Amino acid sequence: MKTALVFGATGQTGEHLTDLLLVDDRYTTVKLFVRKSTGKQHSKLVEIVNDLSDVSKIQNEIAGNDLFCCLGTTIKKAGSQEAFKKVDYYLPLAIAKAAKTNSVETMITMSSVGANAKSGNFYSKTKGEVEQDIAKVGIASTIFVRPSILLGKRKEFRLGERIGKAVFSLINPLFIGKLKRYKGIHSETVAKAMIHLANDTKTGTRHIENEELLEIGK
Repeated sequence: MKTALVFGATGQTGEHLTDLLLVDDRYTTVKLFVRKSTGKQHSKLVEIVNDLSDVSKIQNEIAGNDLFCCLGTTIKKAGSQEAFKKVDYYLPLAIAKAAKTNSVETMITMSSVGANAKSGNFYSKTKGEVEQDIAKVGIASTIFVRPSILLGKRKEFRLGERIGKAVFSLINPLFIGKLKRYKGIHSETVAKAMIHLANDTKTGTRHIENEELLEIGK
């Protein structure tokens, strides 16, 4: 029986992931690292409430079998590129290093379609850089999932994103063949795929593209 560690549990995908883990018989403990309590009640659930500004303060808690990192923000919400990078680069990398120290066997990080450390786009470049540097940490099974635009309800209201999702819902059937990489994907589908990937027997570094997530998370 296993212990799951979840960062980003209050986000759109992280919340689905948490709910799925709590009813998955393969896990006896689901440990959430959150800035404030989720309010969820379950016999498996353990919450580590911390502002995550200094991972070294919670390093001993980052111990278990499967680590799921669903952290992420937007440049607009963060306020600057540097503030964005703290959430999407520095924090996941610090978590990976702590997990490696504590012999965590699997780390699955939510990245994005188009992640590329050599990209001219700051968002895609940052995602590519964090993939590259987490892989160097050397966790036995290191997995990056690269979803396209996430469909489903988000607690936080983002008008532009909502309009984008509405448009994607209309044109989604057109994304076939090579374009399937950019097809909108439901956040619950991503969560299901992440749990499936955590429980296969493969090791090494893997990058799971959107079209694969759509199949795995059915």
